[in-house]
Amino acid sequence: MPVLAIANPKGGVGKTTLATQIAGHWARCGHAVMLGDVDRQQSCARWLALRPAAARPIAGWDASRNDVLKPPRGTTHVVLDTPAGLHGQRLREVLRRADRLLVPVQPGVFDMFATHDFLQLVRERGREGLRVAVVGMRVDDRTLAARQLQDFFAALGLPVAGFVREAQVYRHLAAHGLTLFDVRPRQVERELAPWQSVLAWVDG
Repeated sequence: MPVLAIANPKGGVGKTTLATQIAGHWARCGHAVMLGDVDRQQSCARWLALRPAAARPIAGWDASRNDVLKPPRGTTHVVLDTPAGLHGQRLREVLRRADRLLVPVQPGVFDMFATHDFLQLVRERGREGLRVAVVGMRVDDRTLAARQLQDFFAALGLPVAGFVREAQVYRHLAAHGLTLFDVRPRQVERELAPWQSVLAWVDG
């Protein structure tokens, strides 16, 4: 069973956007998806409460209350959305349960500093066989910041799952409990294209 953790110590880098979109992709593929909310703010749970009954099912799981992260029976695919500042025992438990870790990073020097330190912790505490990749979030290819982020990724020596640009469609869909994968592809064609490499890594 794939268990994908989305983690970065910085807040507001797009962890929940990434988690919900991947859960939506897996649901569209017909998997029994569990969206685990390790964050006590329960952003994913609130998003799921907005999800229409006609949409492909994604089960919720308040993983913030469990001492041990163990998905309920019947689950085939798990996405874990984690809080900012994840550390200590909770970080160790997430790294122990996950078989793949996706680290979203926004362009910006402070985001890159925080990510560098976090990835060092992952190297020290992550279990053998854990697959790790980074993904650029809210990236505008035309900017110097985007080029700096690409250079930062190159220096890390980790797989780069892809780059997702800033777009209003994510806010609009989130307000209705939906993802890019719940609407007609023609409606969101421009935004779907960057996700192909991200999903190729996630499904690989």
